[in-house]
Amino acid sequence: MIFKTRGIVLHHIKYSETSIIATIFTEEFGRQSFMIKGVRSKKSKIKANILQPLYLLDMEIYYKQNRELHSVKEIQNAFIFRTIPYDLRKSSIAIFIAEVLYKTIREQESNKELFVFLFHTIQILDVKDEGVKNFHIYFLIQLTKYLGFFPGNKYSEENCYFDLKNGSFVQIKPLHTHYMHPELSQLFSQIIPFSENQNENVAMNYNQRMEILEKVIEYYYLHNDGVSNIKSLSILKEVFH
Repeated sequence: MIFKTRGIVLHHIKYSETSIIATIFTEEFGRQSFMIKGVRSKKSKIKANILQPLYLLDMEIYYKQNRELHSVKEIQNAFIFRTIPYDLRKSSIAIFIAEVLYKTIREQESNKELFVFLFHTIQILDVKDEGVKNFHIYFLIQLTKYLGFFPGNKYSEENCYFDLKNGSFVQIKPLHTHYMHPELSQLFSQIIPFSENQNENVAMNYNQRMEILEKVIEYYYLHNDGVSNIKSLSILKEVFH
């Protein structure tokens, strides 16, 4: 049957000389894989560049439950990006976010609350003129709300260590190595509430930003089995240096 749905591109690979297999998070059916035939040929109505990471789509698809690979009738932009494809910082963030989503979203069923959050947040990234350098950190923190491990924020002078394993601030330095030291914990506690509206009021230098980012990714490693080595992290380190 043919269905209409919005989608967010997470990943794609080349298949044969002219085709692509794309992994797309759809509004109606969750994460799904699509064979898009002939998309890399000059005569194709669907152009391959529409399948770049985080592109927002309106789709007509042939969908059958429990099938691993579906096909597409029509695809077009649901939102035409103004800056992401042309701004190195934003395009690097888009690649990073898409990789994180590819490794964390596994459900092949509708999750409209998560979809609307992602769709809206990606639009914010595109229209945002200032305050881009911390965007991915704020995004990762907000995403944990939908993945089920949002950090507790009860930092104090006594509870000055953020324990990555249990997701909370504690008084005593943990015996394991998965924690933030007091200075970084205090900074992290300031970031958490600002992450909801992408506010740039938390000042960070490059070293602090990278340390926070690496710890947040470590937090993901501990709480989501699908997250492994994030290859695009090295790109962010280089772009924002």
